[in-house]
Amino acid sequence: MDLKLPHLGEGADSGTVVNLFVKEGDQLAKDQAVLELENEKAVATIPATAAGTVTKIFVKAGDKLSVGQRILAMSENGAPVAKPSAKAEPASKAAEPAATPQPAPEPAEAPAADSEPKPGVAPAAAPSLRKLARDLAIDLTKVRGSARGGRIILEDIRAYIQRLQRLASQPPSPASGQVAKPVPDSIDFSRWGSILKKPLSPLRQVIARRMHENWNAIPHVTQFDDADVTDLNTLRKKYAAAYEQKGVRLTLTSFVLKIVTDTLKKHPIFNSSLDEAADEIVIKEYFHIGVAVDTEAGLIVPVIRDVDKKSLLQISQDLEDIAKRARDRKIAAEELKGGTFTISNQGGIGGGHFTPIINKPEVAILGLGRSVNKPVVGGDKIESRLMISF
Repeated sequence: MDLKLPHLGEGADSGTVVNLFVKEGDQLAKDQAVLELENEKAVATIPATAAGTVTKIFVKAGDKLSVGQRILAMSENGAPVAKPSAKAEPASKAAEPAATPQPAPEPAEAPAADSEPKPGVAPAAAPSLRKLARDLAIDLTKVRGSARGGRIILEDIRAYIQRLQRLASQPPSPASGQVAKPVPDSIDFSRWGSILKKPLSPLRQVIARRMHENWNAIPHVTQFDDADVTDLNTLRKKYAAAYEQKGVRLTLTSFVLKIVTDTLKKHPIFNSSLDEAADEIVIKEYFHIGVAVDTEAGLIVPVIRDVDKKSLLQISQDLEDIAKRARDRKIAAEELKGGTFTISNQGGIGGGHFTPIINKPEVAILGLGRSVNKPVVGGDKIESRLMISF
């Protein structure tokens, strides 16, 4: 039997192998971890679906997998895997002329864009494949079936999609009127000195793509200001020891989460998204706040849900938990979705005002700098106050 990559969740159809925990000959128990797969900004563990012995491994670290692709072959209960039977070959095979090579079956083709669906009875396919085709908006009459009688199987749909992807990646013809995307120049930096090359991780590729898309799709208007947090920090210090006894740190970020949520209630337009398809503004009545966490692998934004319904202690606990799991790459993909507003705090690395990139489909983001003591005019005197930039 083969272990194949299962469906990873909504919008997740592929991933990159980070760690492989098994080798050929290993005994596997059901639900035992087989590999870690990086998908978008999360790392998921793929378990074995049955017990058995690993007979062949088809992947290695760094490989990109798609749903349904084989990970490994295994025999149940240690029984050897039956190999396909082959016809007996004559001893004088070397003296025989080589057989005429047969042409490989053509992949399912995508007809021209202006072709119409074939009239008549719908092509033969399993109900599960019909549902998959409906979900993906694929017209099965345009897919060539490779099974007996022209029946469509999963490999046919996969080949059809791959062909569409190849066609989409081809540069547009001048007659189409489209402008081809410029090809990046590859510069040989070694001409001027020694260099060190490191491959761009899948996570950083996702971050780069998302930031580029968000910056180009959303108009950014930045408002800079400073807030006096002297009294707030005094309050934090007053209860910090009590929080530590409960195993959690009380930080200014915990207070900011509460303050931001109250502000979003007063100004719900900042807790909304633009539905471009329907030309509607969707104002959310829930408050799920994303918190940007800087990790060695890149920036990850896990979401704390229902901040408005939680106490300061619960918020502090959630904040510590998601930050730790984000740095350990133990955040589930679902925990990175559904945010209504994001907070990015660069106080840990210093600096004051900066312009964070809005996390689409959200419409606003708060960027916090380091809190520092500054001279502030109050009435007729100048005093030192703890100020935070935002």
